[in-house]
Amino acid sequence: MDKIVIIASINPVKIETVRRAFSSVFPETRFEFGSVKASSGISDQPLSDRETLKGAINRVADARRISPGADFYVGLEGGVEDVNNELHEFAWIVVESKEGKVGKGKTCTFLAPPIFRKLVLEDGKEVGDASDIVFRQNNSKQNMGAIGLLTKGVIDRTELYRHAVVSALIPFVQEHLY
Repeated sequence: MDKIVIIASINPVKIETVRRAFSSVFPETRFEFGSVKASSGISDQPLSDRETLKGAINRVADARRISPGADFYVGLEGGVEDVNNELHEFAWIVVESKEGKVGKGKTCTFLAPPIFRKLVLEDGKEVGDASDIVFRQNNSKQNMGAIGLLTKGVIDRTELYRHAVVSALIPFVQEHLY
């Protein structure tokens, strides 16, 4: 029987990230993936590490409410934090099993360009909008994301998030330690 994974987002990048991570961590398991538009319960652009993590946790809870009975729920939330007048960008991933076991992972953090800092903190834009403005793109957050544009495709958003999803799955891989 397939295990059901509900992704708390309808963003195709986030869905693909979760598919790749679960498939690589559990190659012998068959999964059925679903996605729901889950609420983060926070601002559209989280401005701190704490708020970003809370958004991922809230997305899991809302996905569970919307689509009960799955084996796993996955919340992904991208955020930024202003540290010494530098905009640091990252994402939190939360995985929760039907039994209530929770795993958490965080992407690497990278320094956003000063123009992103201005657009996000002063003009109130989301990072995806800032990326679109600076790179003259449309809906980059559902493609390679800011990281993909900044690295010229060396790392795209799917790959950035995949490592964090794998990290969030550690308690399910090493159950005896958690």
